[in-house]
Amino acid sequence: MATTDRYPVTQKYLMTRNQALNFPAGFFNGNFKKKDVFGIVVDIPMPNGVLSSMVCFVNGAANLYFNNGNEYTGASQRYRNLVQAAHNLVMASNQLISKCEKTTKFDLPRGRALNVFLLTKSGVYKTVIAPGVIPENEVALRTFYILYQRVMNELRSCQLKDAAARRRTNN
Repeated sequence: MATTDRYPVTQKYLMTRNQALNFPAGFFNGNFKKKDVFGIVVDIPMPNGVLSSMVCFVNGAANLYFNNGNEYTGASQRYRNLVQAAHNLVMASNQLISKCEKTTKFDLPRGRALNVFLLTKSGVYKTVIAPGVIPENEVALRTFYILYQRVMNELRSCQLKDAAARRRTNN
């Protein structure tokens, strides 16, 4: 495992994250304008050197990738609530693009801040959301953060449902 800043990362994690950051808009049926967001990647620092990247697309796909090479994928194929939450987050991200800068550098986060990458036909846009209180006048950031939390809650709910189903199958 290589170490980048304070996060030990596997080659699998770096490859998967890079694939998400370079995903083509043409995969989705839709008439996207140049700056329409069709996908997002949010790098989420966690305690004990754990880093995850949440990837969501306009079609409702939502996956988690972890710096140790683990992942949680495919839940959108089974859980409608997750699809709706991920779709809503991506659509609301269009309001956030004005707070972002176009980038070709996909560095990992430093400290506890979230790196947010918005995928568009005209390239990738980035902003950083620092932990703590987001000012009330930052409506786009607040909306994004609330919807991001909803997706994370749905992903956790899906994980718990999958674990319960595995227990039932094994009994």
